[in-house]
Amino acid sequence: MFSPKFPMIAAALVGFSATLAQAETKFPFALDWKFEGPSAPYFLAVDDGSYSDAGLDVEISEGKGSLDAIPKVATGAYPVGFADINSLMKFLDQNPGAPVTAVMMVYDKPPFAIVGRKDLGVNTPKDLEGKVLGAPPPDGAWAQFPIFAAETGLDMDKIKVDPVGFPVREPMLAQGKVDAIAGFSFSSTLNLKRLGVPLDQQSIMLMADYGVALYGNAIIVNTDYAKAHPEEISGFITATAKGWKAAIADPGKAVDALIKRNPAADKDMETERLQMAIDANVLTDFVKENGMGSIDPARMDKAIEQTKLVYDFQTAPDAALYFDSTYLPKDGSLKID
Repeated sequence: MFSPKFPMIAAALVGFSATLAQAETKFPFALDWKFEGPSAPYFLAVDDGSYSDAGLDVEISEGKGSLDAIPKVATGAYPVGFADINSLMKFLDQNPGAPVTAVMMVYDKPPFAIVGRKDLGVNTPKDLEGKVLGAPPPDGAWAQFPIFAAETGLDMDKIKVDPVGFPVREPMLAQGKVDAIAGFSFSSTLNLKRLGVPLDQQSIMLMADYGVALYGNAIIVNTDYAKAHPEEISGFITATAKGWKAAIADPGKAVDALIKRNPAADKDMETERLQMAIDANVLTDFVKENGMGSIDPARMDKAIEQTKLVYDFQTAPDAALYFDSTYLPKDGSLKID
């Protein structure tokens, strides 16, 4: 109990305690996948104090795929998550009124890819005809494959699809049991490299390079929570951008933060994986010009139209349901120098 003889000190200590309580607010964050290179910027933002400066004690949990974080956030189990915006569109169509939306685009260019082996005759999209494609059914890249096929003139009836599981996807390609796989570029390619298939023997076809206008993974929020705590969401976005900018400046330092949480990770490989994500997915020409986080409405409209090739919407799609830019800071903190 504070002594009444020192009211000014007591008041100051009460204020200090309140500040600490605010700084220690638990703020769970659900990732889409395991603790690998592309998740390093979030851990760096924890370690360098960016999140705590925003009054947030961020606890990061790994995920099991592109869909994993969406129901976690929609149910309120997590206030924020990291998920594929295309999967979010479908989720909201199937669960009208669910309190979840995207607020910060991270993968301006999605990592959806088809990865083949050159020695098995896969060098271009057309080479997939007559071949075996390994594709896990829940995979985000596989979900968009019909768009890729339409844009490249592929006859899907001429491609044999093997619904492999995530753990055996790259091993089956390394063993030659399939000729190509669907996956995230920075994950599948380096997993293959670890299994003995060098990068120069891989054909890496990013769907975005073949006419697919879709966006990739974004920070998603529980909209009920966001409306009640808008400053926390904006603070989280600002701190996340700081983490990414710091990771872009020094990928190795970011991966050091990752390895604290995943000691079994290979630093060189995860640094290479992070650099691939930065170069191909995060630091695009659009982001260099406009900063992190925002989207181009015209491109989003095109992405929705392409999504209609792979999904029958129950109700008319509405971009305003899928992305809310109002929480993005307007102070220039999302610009990347």
